[in-house]
Amino acid sequence: MNITMAGTGYVGLSIATLLAQHNHVVAIDIIKEKVDMINNKKSPIQDKEIEDFLLNKNLDLYATTDAKEAYSDADIIVVAAPTNYDDETNSFDTSAVESVIKLALEYNSKAFIVIKSTIPVGYTKQVNKMFNTDRIIFSPEFLREGKALYDNLYPSRIVVGERSERAKLFADLLVEGAIKEDVPVLFTDSTEAEAIKLFANTYLALRVSYFNELDTYCEIKGLNSQQIIEGIGLDPRIGSHYNNPSFGYGGYCLPKDTKQLKANYRDVPEEIISAIVSSNKTRKEHIAHEIIKRNPNIVGIYRLTMKANSDNFRASAIQDVMKKIRGEGIEIIIYEPTLKDKEFMKYKIINDLEKFKEKCDVIVVNRYDSELDDVEDKVYTRDLFRRD
Repeated sequence: MNITMAGTGYVGLSIATLLAQHNHVVAIDIIKEKVDMINNKKSPIQDKEIEDFLLNKNLDLYATTDAKEAYSDADIIVVAAPTNYDDETNSFDTSAVESVIKLALEYNSKAFIVIKSTIPVGYTKQVNKMFNTDRIIFSPEFLREGKALYDNLYPSRIVVGERSERAKLFADLLVEGAIKEDVPVLFTDSTEAEAIKLFANTYLALRVSYFNELDTYCEIKGLNSQQIIEGIGLDPRIGSHYNNPSFGYGGYCLPKDTKQLKANYRDVPEEIISAIVSSNKTRKEHIAHEIIKRNPNIVGIYRLTMKANSDNFRASAIQDVMKKIRGEGIEIIIYEPTLKDKEFMKYKIINDLEKFKEKCDVIVVNRYDSELDDVEDKVYTRDLFRRD
């Protein structure tokens, strides 16, 4: 198959790499540096499996910035453009998705288009009507940053938002590229597929919020969070997973997806969905308060990333914590080796680790690293289990 992938972030590049094992894949991006890196078999994002596959596997993958070249000969066009949440409109900004669809329809009269970007409930029907076509379908992704290709190779499930031959064709391509056998495949209507994505991520955010609120209670009341969480997790209905406290859920997906689902509920009675969004704000305020009450002169932020093996710190919870600390007049410095600049949002960056350790009164760490063992007495973290 000739497949075009629009977008080369975690979603786009991981799926392009997966499909390029057995198909001709053209990846298009507006950033030339990313295109050049892919064509030189280098990954523009931090993902161990993508890095390995680009370098060592025989992939039929080519990247370009030329829309006509990318779209004209495609049998399938996959859209993985960003959809950031717009707080003013209370909805995802889908303009990048629509720009891709417009170009795809302009240059190609036969390919069907699969949206992989996260979108509002009801969007697929709306966009087909907007462009007077029936060629657009939706398939949600369930990927982790830094493990995106791994999650495509060993998918928990594949969902396609249409019950048709072309939906089966696309699902079969994803199954063909996977290593895992007997992958669960579900075909639904388009709006239901959109809801699956938002409800799944909001449930994960709920679980993060629950264990964070448990941890807040224990920290204030002087109880051992780890013992309590371990005891709760022994109930097989709950399980010992996704239960490690943090500074709040962050990253690219959970903050925007929970807000979008809350917006979709505007004419539907609810309590829990709103509480998940507000709970995350409360948790970050608590974390900032705990740091401030230590009366530090200089607070060091060890890594802006949300999790290990990731280079992404978009909407990371630590950034809101930092704003509250700075609001108290406390100096903040950052150690973030993925950044080469001397400043980030007017915070000073010190990437000499020993110098960073020496200058800080408190070192704030969302996910602990053994290279801080020698200054553990300075560290403030809620990473109880030393894992994501």
